[in-house]
Amino acid sequence: MNRPVILVIDGQGGGLGKQIIEGIRKSKLLCNIIAVGTNSIASSAMHKAGADNSATGENAVIVNSRNADVIIGPIGIVIADSLFGEISEAMAAAVGRSNARKLLIPINLCNNIVIGVPDLSTNAMLRGVLTQVEEVLDNLK
Repeated sequence: MNRPVILVIDGQGGGLGKQIIEGIRKSKLLCNIIAVGTNSIASSAMHKAGADNSATGENAVIVNSRNADVIIGPIGIVIADSLFGEISEAMAAAVGRSNARKLLIPINLCNNIVIGVPDLSTNAMLRGVLTQVEEVLDNLK
């Protein structure tokens, strides 16, 4: 049986993606994790956190978005020019067009503010992500 593919996308220093991957690994979920950083620092941090594979840049986001079952990252991964300019139009479109279930974390930066979402701590948001990942993987079985 093929394991579900979780694509974690992050930029800057990769801290959020690193925490997501560590949480998934601690929960012992049976899945393959691909980490794609918008830069090599983010990719490296996520790979060290336990990703099965990692890559960097626009083409990696585009290619891996096609085959992922779940995509996780800050909400900016679907908004062109977000993450301080690290998300290109092509990257945002690839994530948006993917058939994967998207778990978007509402980080209110870069003039992107999600209305109606409580201001939760990063730890609280990560717990929510892990709960959703478990539910999605159960539904894929």
